[in-house]
Amino acid sequence: MSLPPGFLDELRNRVPISRVIGRKVVWDLRKSNQARGDWWAPCPFHQEKSASFHCDDQKGFYYCFGCHAKGDALSFLRESEGLDFIGAVKVMAAEAGMQMPEPDPRARERSDRRTQLFEVTEAACRWFRLQLQTGAAAGARDYLARRGLDPEAEARFEIGFAPDSRTALIQALREKGMAEALIIEAGMAARPDDGGAAYARFRGRITFPIRDGQGRCIGFGGRAMDPNARAKYLNSPETPLFDKGRNLYNIGPARAAVARGQRLVVAEGYMDVIALARAGFEGAVAPLGTAITEEQLRLMWRLAPEPVIALDGDAAGQRAAQRLIDLALPMTGPGQALRFVMLPAGQDPDDLIRSAGAGAMAALLDQARPLVDLLWARETEGQVFDSPERKAALDRRLQEAIGRIPDELTRRHYGDEIRAKRHDLFGTGWQARRGGSGAAGQRPARRGGASMAPNVPRAPMLQASGPLSGEWLLEGASLLICALRPDLVAVVETRLERLLPQDPGRAALLHDLLSGGDSPDGRRALETLRADAHLGLTPAVIESQDEVAATAILANLLERLEARRAAGAELARAEAEIQGEADEGLTWRMQQITRARHRAERPEMEDSGDLNEDRDALSSQLEQFISGEIWRKPPRR
Repeated sequence: MSLPPGFLDELRNRVPISRVIGRKVVWDLRKSNQARGDWWAPCPFHQEKSASFHCDDQKGFYYCFGCHAKGDALSFLRESEGLDFIGAVKVMAAEAGMQMPEPDPRARERSDRRTQLFEVTEAACRWFRLQLQTGAAAGARDYLARRGLDPEAEARFEIGFAPDSRTALIQALREKGMAEALIIEAGMAARPDDGGAAYARFRGRITFPIRDGQGRCIGFGGRAMDPNARAKYLNSPETPLFDKGRNLYNIGPARAAVARGQRLVVAEGYMDVIALARAGFEGAVAPLGTAITEEQLRLMWRLAPEPVIALDGDAAGQRAAQRLIDLALPMTGPGQALRFVMLPAGQDPDDLIRSAGAGAMAALLDQARPLVDLLWARETEGQVFDSPERKAALDRRLQEAIGRIPDELTRRHYGDEIRAKRHDLFGTGWQARRGGSGAAGQRPARRGGASMAPNVPRAPMLQASGPLSGEWLLEGASLLICALRPDLVAVVETRLERLLPQDPGRAALLHDLLSGGDSPDGRRALETLRADAHLGLTPAVIESQDEVAATAILANLLERLEARRAAGAELARAEAEIQGEADEGLTWRMQQITRARHRAERPEMEDSGDLNEDRDALSSQLEQFISGEIWRKPPRR
């Protein structure tokens, strides 16, 4: 459906983003500035107690400083409600009192057709429910009772029964005025290749309706009552309503449960989801008879940032976990993680809950393991690493796996975890050779007993952005200058938005600078910067400059900070890759990042003109707190 130009802009202007988000969060009125349209709350996308989620009515955007979720009002509706784009537009249009534009005739025809198909599936669901109460369904009722399902559970999950008849469902739907072509298109019936009479797809099966995020019946899963049936479980075929690789069983109730603070638990089958939900784990979903797909994984992450995958404790469950590792690694990152629960051998969640109770399941979920643990286990369990070649092969496999992670910081932490696990596996000698401290901080002894020189451990990668590092001072200087000269903020606003300080106080100060706010956390951070001995010259230098010169100084500081951070990220990537010989591509990237940092640190090497000369002269006055010279001077007390 196409929208006329200006329609979305008018929609956003009429509905403040805080009104849309306010239905899902409780605003922190002490931190929010209502008069400015500046709002803060605990993030609705991840569990937290502090108010790190911010939305700005003037700009029409939200951003979480914790999980980095961001977007506009339409994005929020799509992520929190599971709506598609047009669905989100319709919700906002109703809120704004605006009439949705008329769709083109072809789109209206498609919409009408889908409505008719939904009528078929809903009628089939009601018919299956009625059949469960008939004499023909006695065996199905006994089976459900043995699985611990009472009539209340059957009604809650709309469980039904498809009698072993080729034509009963078709006849019942035709009596309600539904054309046979629609019944076939909805996946409720099929026509033989030889052109014979249509027959019902579900026969002699317990039926489980599959509903989309808006609660509409899009298809069915059927469990065969005949133990000799060719397929124990059968799903609806692909239809205009049903795409099994893009939907999840029980997604609507699970989304509501996750919004109330429950975990998103991903099981393998319908009965597992039902057992989990009845045991109190209402945020349970399942893929629809297939291995988890990329689209389903993205759908899970829209519901929760860290789904727990609860796989059966059999060989099939193990294989499913291995496949999911390779699927998830290129998609994982901050706010998109997975944890895994491997159940006891031969048990699924339904078995475990019925035999040991909900407490046993809760204990397993509390001990869920991160994805990196499963990656390590896959590459090491059952193998012997008694030669350099085998160890090198392990390094290569892990290097290739970690290299598929797109986020630099996540990739760095995976490398740290793998190094720690490798040290535990191969012992202190390996760690010392790789640069770790080892038990005694020594390299292995040479033959003959002579010891090599002590190894000096490198500082952890995370320390590069911690207190008293170059990045820390550059960031602090930039924020202090912006606080002293608010007229410069608009000039470098885009670059400031990319700072993303790790320190909560500095993050609050940055937000105040960008939004014009005045939060207590921001004020405290500013006082800390003013009192920092290493930044002591900043006020005297910067307040005496005109706008052009001050802007040049600030831009130079930001260039240096960005260059250092880019270099750090590339070094982390190189560290993960350089298990073997460095190739030409790695060498070229390191050369480029070194040149970029050099240009930022020494702009006079490429720039020219009076402005750059003035900037260099002024920047030299700040050099004391951004160069190595400062480390040789004790800070003032």
